[in-house]
Amino acid sequence: MSQSLQRALTILTALGEESKTLDQLATQLSVHKSTVLRLLQTMEAQRFVTHDAEHRYRLGSRLFELANHSLESRDVRTVARPHLVALNASTGQTIHLATYESGEAVYIDKLDATQSVRMYSRIGRPAPLHCTAVGKVLVSAQPRARWRAIAEALDYRPFTDRTIRDADQYLKELELVAAQGFAEDHEEHESFVNCVGVPIHDGTGAVVAALSMSVPDMLLDHDQVLGKLPEVRATADAISAELGWSPSIRQRKADHE
Repeated sequence: MSQSLQRALTILTALGEESKTLDQLATQLSVHKSTVLRLLQTMEAQRFVTHDAEHRYRLGSRLFELANHSLESRDVRTVARPHLVALNASTGQTIHLATYESGEAVYIDKLDATQSVRMYSRIGRPAPLHCTAVGKVLVSAQPRARWRAIAEALDYRPFTDRTIRDADQYLKELELVAAQGFAEDHEEHESFVNCVGVPIHDGTGAVVAALSMSVPDMLLDHDQVLGKLPEVRATADAISAELGWSPSIRQRKADHE
């Protein structure tokens, strides 16, 4: 790697942490200020860096444009696949990945349990919004102003005795999911099957998919499935990290809300 390129990358990395003055950058690189200034002027001409009236340098808009293009080009299913495989192997249970498309939660990937038990779900089919963990996660991620309209448009088909039956009950469930950061399907879609679901975020903080694990209670009871939540959440966080999500974005999003 050329020395100039290496110095330029060091500058960008340093500015990614916080804004810095010319003197600070020269000290960090252990080179004369004139050398750093030439690099900064070149990068500023291409909008990779910018500076304010106090001559403190920070990252420029061009860098964010490139980052956004890179993140937008990443397909969540492709990124998620190896993580889903690993979770399926470690738990032995059915793993689903779903996205919200045209008002429906659609399964875009599925790994069956390693045992003989099979779920009714299929890739490409919609998941009922009112009684699946992925459906609840994806709807709870929609703007709150849309919740009631979504809730009142559902038909609330009673798949089991535990299925949510009306809009008011569903809205309470969405509030719970939003507050706790995960959703449950406690034998609501299929009898004797428990499920936990969590959101997957992209680099902007938006929820772009939901990940879930489903288990028949002959294998794990309700409390045992909940005990697997940290592992499911860790998988979702790893996928989100590859899509550009980070704890700092999580905190900024929480502060904004």
